[in-house]
Amino acid sequence: MIRYVALLRAVNVGGTGKLAMTELKSMCSDAGFARVETYIASGNVVFDSKAAPAKVKAALEARLLKHFDKPVGVVVRTASQMAAVLAANPFQKAGPKHTYAFFLDGGPRGDSLDKATGRTIEKMVLGDRGIFVHYPDGMGRSKLRIPAARMGTARNMNTVARLVEIASKA
Repeated sequence: MIRYVALLRAVNVGGTGKLAMTELKSMCSDAGFARVETYIASGNVVFDSKAAPAKVKAALEARLLKHFDKPVGVVVRTASQMAAVLAANPFQKAGPKHTYAFFLDGGPRGDSLDKATGRTIEKMVLGDRGIFVHYPDGMGRSKLRIPAARMGTARNMNTVARLVEIASKA
């Protein structure tokens, strides 16, 4: 069995994509995932599966499509990949509440940061399959737009750390 972390895009954020975590947990169980545990109401779920990451993603996205009648993006990482994101955070000295990892399905292009707009004091660094951003004044006040992150989903480092903790349970 592989321990996975799935991150849903645009669920229970700003009044859109309402999904009770009990429903998400049921969807995962119905997909055959084991030891399912959700974390906060923003679409974070940890579980075990024998399936490959692409099959896990497809199974969850199919169930979400049926539930919402529209596609919902899902980013899947193994427990060890999630721990690697936490360890790779280039802004370790900054507050984890204001430091985000944008999770992408594939690696960002080398020019991804050059195409960002609205940048003022934010700091950005490309990751393996994502982008790290430190928002000193908070993400909600920022005008920063990163086109490469549009199809991904972001989590602050507090959430990443908690998901790593949950995923590391034996």
